[in-house]
Amino acid sequence: MGADLKRRVARSAAVLAVALGAGHLVQNMGNGAKAQKVVRSEVAQKTTAIQTLAAGGSESLSSQPIAVQKVQTAPEVANIVLPQAVILPKAAPKMADAPPPAAILPAATIKTADACAIALDLVNQPNAMIGVTLTAPCQTNQRVVLQHAGLAITEQTTSLGSLFVDIPAMEKNAAIKIQFADGKTADATLLVPEIGQIRRFAVQWQANDAFQIHAFEDAGGYSGAGHVSGENPHTPTNGMHAKTGFLTLLGNSLSNVPLLAEVYTFPTSSGYQPEVVVEAAVTTTACGREMLAETLISTGGDVTVTDLTLAMPACDAIGDYLVLKNLVPDLSIAAAN
Repeated sequence: MGADLKRRVARSAAVLAVALGAGHLVQNMGNGAKAQKVVRSEVAQKTTAIQTLAAGGSESLSSQPIAVQKVQTAPEVANIVLPQAVILPKAAPKMADAPPPAAILPAATIKTADACAIALDLVNQPNAMIGVTLTAPCQTNQRVVLQHAGLAITEQTTSLGSLFVDIPAMEKNAAIKIQFADGKTADATLLVPEIGQIRRFAVQWQANDAFQIHAFEDAGGYSGAGHVSGENPHTPTNGMHAKTGFLTLLGNSLSNVPLLAEVYTFPTSSGYQPEVVVEAAVTTTACGREMLAETLISTGGDVTVTDLTLAMPACDAIGDYLVLKNLVPDLSIAAAN
């Protein structure tokens, strides 16, 4: 077969193929089938292994190589597994940026309150008096001895272990000590500036050795308005300054072996010169024996303590009184000094 014949045969075959394809398409459309949209891949078609037909030769058409077109289809894009993001650990802060470590505080110390703690409080009051407050929860209904500048008196705590009492200051730096029956003690000190303008005379005794102070601030004698005694102590109004002398009775006579005292307070004014005496009653418990006592004199805060011994008459003199005079030094001389 010549070259022209091969060319014609090839062209006829191509035309026949196109016609057959067109006829099939027309047939499908004529049958009412709907055209389907064909989605092609965007991957470009590449022609490979192209062989050129020889121009001449006697080989049959079926035995001759023809141009073969290979189409590379696009790879499927579905189900593409992306690599997981790698989470890097957070970089540690630089030493300069790192917060300071929390301060380590010491553990709190829990202190257990002493249920039996004893407290003694002192406070200044008018007329150089001292307000004494004692709290002793474990010393209830107990006899106590209160000491100050030579004074020694007994008192009794309450059912709650408390004690409230006012005592005359005898010195400027007033030191007060309280002693309990079991030997425990409590003490406190208070500055009393007002004592410089006050004089005091006191007598103290024990148990049945009874003494009484009598001061006469006018010429009226025992019946006069100026008579100061245990029955009429002329105690100033609470919180007010006294304009005349007054008497303070100290000690609890119901306590065991009581220590008792009386203190007479009067101004240092040179024009104020009361007469002061001490009486001792002849009683069934005091007759026929010696009674012991002490006198104390405080002038401007200076204290003098003197022993007092008194021989009592026989018991047939029960009801009588012994009067002791001149126990207080010359007040005019003391005031002048």
